[in-house]
Amino acid sequence: MTAPRDDPGRARVLVTGFEPFGGSPVNSSMQVARAMAARRWPATTVATCILPVVGGTGPRSARRRLDEAIDGFRPQAVLLLGEACTRGAVSIERTAFNAREYAIADNAGSVARGAPVVAGAPGSHPAGLPVDDLVAAVRAHGIAAECSSDAGRFLCNEVMFHVLERRARRGTPAFAGFIHLPQLPEQHALRPVEARPMPLDEMVDAMRAILGRVAGLCVRLAQK
Repeated sequence: MTAPRDDPGRARVLVTGFEPFGGSPVNSSMQVARAMAARRWPATTVATCILPVVGGTGPRSARRRLDEAIDGFRPQAVLLLGEACTRGAVSIERTAFNAREYAIADNAGSVARGAPVVAGAPGSHPAGLPVDDLVAAVRAHGIAAECSSDAGRFLCNEVMFHVLERRARRGTPAFAGFIHLPQLPEQHALRPVEARPMPLDEMVDAMRAILGRVAGLCVRLAQK
C-alpha cells in the first residue's frame, strides 16, 4: 500500500473488518468494510483491509496485517470493525483490555488462556474516539447505537488494544477505536439469536455518520 500525500483538507481513515469465523460463511464487518471501500467519501480518503481471525503476532496474524496497513497508509484515524451476533445495535467500545482469553479457537486453531496482548503494557487503554458523540451521531440517523464497556477478550479486543498501545507509544494514529456490528439478516436466518440483525445498508449508514465526525476531527487537527 502506497502512502498518500498529506492534504490538510482531507482526512485519511483506515477501516478494517474481519474475515468469517465461528462457522458463519460471512462476517458483517467484512461486508461493511468492502461496501465502504466501494464508495467515495466527502473530504476523506478511506482505505480498508480485512483482517484474519488469527491471534498473536505471527506472519498470518491480524496484528501483523494491521501494522502493515497502518505503516503503508499512515492514517490519521483507524476504525476497527467486528461482528457481535448477540448485539442488536452498533456498539462503540470504550475500553480495550490487555488480556487474551479466547472462548473459541481462532481460525488457525489456536486458543489463548490468560495471556496479555502486549507483555508489560498497561492493563487497559481507553478508546481514542469520542464514544458518546459518535453514538449520538448514529442515533440521530434513527439507527440503534450504544456504548459498550467490554469488547470481549477475543480478536476484537486484541486488535483494539494493539492499536491503542501503538498509539500510546508512537503518538499515532491520532484517533482509534473499535465498533461492534450486529449480524446480517442472512446470518440471523442460519444463526437465530434474540438480538435484532441489521441490514447492510443500515450499518453502512451508521458508518457514514461515524466517519463524518471522525474525518472532521482529523481535518481540524491537521489544520492546527
